[in-house]
Amino acid sequence: MMRPLYTLAMLGAQPLLRRKLRRRGVAEPGYLEHVEERFGRYEGATQPGRLWIHAVSLGETRAAAILVDALRREQPGLRLLLTHGTATGRAEGLRLLRDGDAQAWLPWDTPGAVTRFLNHFRPSAGVLMETEVWPNIAALCKAQGVPLALANARLSEKSLAQTRRLSGLSRPAYGSLSAVWAQTEADARRLAEAGATVKGVFGNLKFDATPNGAQIAQGQAWRFSLGRPVVMFASSREGEEAEFLRALPRDAGVQWLVVPRHPQRFDEVAGLVAQAGFTVSRRSAWGDSPERADVWIGDSLGEMALYYGLSDVALLGGSFAPLGGQNLIEAAACGCPVVMGPHTFNFAEAAELAEQAGAALRVSGMEEGVRRGVAVAKDHRDITQACLAFAAAHRGAAAKTAAAVLGLLRA
Repeated sequence: MMRPLYTLAMLGAQPLLRRKLRRRGVAEPGYLEHVEERFGRYEGATQPGRLWIHAVSLGETRAAAILVDALRREQPGLRLLLTHGTATGRAEGLRLLRDGDAQAWLPWDTPGAVTRFLNHFRPSAGVLMETEVWPNIAALCKAQGVPLALANARLSEKSLAQTRRLSGLSRPAYGSLSAVWAQTEADARRLAEAGATVKGVFGNLKFDATPNGAQIAQGQAWRFSLGRPVVMFASSREGEEAEFLRALPRDAGVQWLVVPRHPQRFDEVAGLVAQAGFTVSRRSAWGDSPERADVWIGDSLGEMALYYGLSDVALLGGSFAPLGGQNLIEAAACGCPVVMGPHTFNFAEAAELAEQAGAALRVSGMEEGVRRGVAVAKDHRDITQACLAFAAAHRGAAAKTAAAVLGLLRA
């Protein structure tokens, strides 16, 4: 079996993990908190029987928030254990906690750490969000009788190819899950091929999110007072910003806005803009209104609805480099048209449906993306309505997933 070899590799990598946490903690101090939890060592007593939900990072935690709201509507007294893998995910997860809930880091996937985690918290069941399936966690949950499901599940063709190469490790992991609830029929097919028991295709939870109306209104008010269109590069990734800056015309008559995907890169991206010869203004320095500059930097967390309200169009980060694209659903729900590059394999069906609905445009590369973005920004009224209609048409996953999770608890 491959799992013992995998476990040896994970054990050998633990010193590297500690070093990585120290390095990341320089930019994000959250990585330096509760470090021993990563190795299955948890302080204090805890109450058994919570529903465990694992949301590795910011995007998964936001999807988990939608599920949590639906669960609490059905079962108000439900107690939760939230686990995460990133500092941004854990910070976002704090907002979801109520009396009786708990929060922790997911342990490093070694048998000892996972066993300590399960023995300490003794969850009634576990729900992994989207993609996070770990071999030892899956196997030990099954061995201890803890039902474990994968919700809002997706698996790209690229990821499926990786699971095929490691089928001796991945198939038993997927096969140990009690249930998988997929986003799309294509995801369901790929997950089944990977060895999962798919028990439903519910759609994407993120369609059920309600954007922050106050943020949208504030962003729109700033945009209308500006007097010129705003083109945003939303959730930009490393390597994409430099290409974006090279493609920017100096006299397009629009305001440029860049919102990096990862907060630890805010300073780096601001530096890239300045090095390219553009003036820079950062959201963190604004008072009652944005400051004048060639390029604005959206360097805040939890304000994407404000940025979409502020923008006439958004270029989709992660889609102009072979990174699979970021999620475009929030943009559509805010009525912001999207221009996406060629690489959207992480959200292939949502991207295709958005394009078919007229809520998104596909381009071949960054230069074309900037040109189309400017054109859309100057006349996007029909596309805005298409965005809102597209977002409304695909809601309903939260209620279906919540019912399935509660069924798992009763099983």
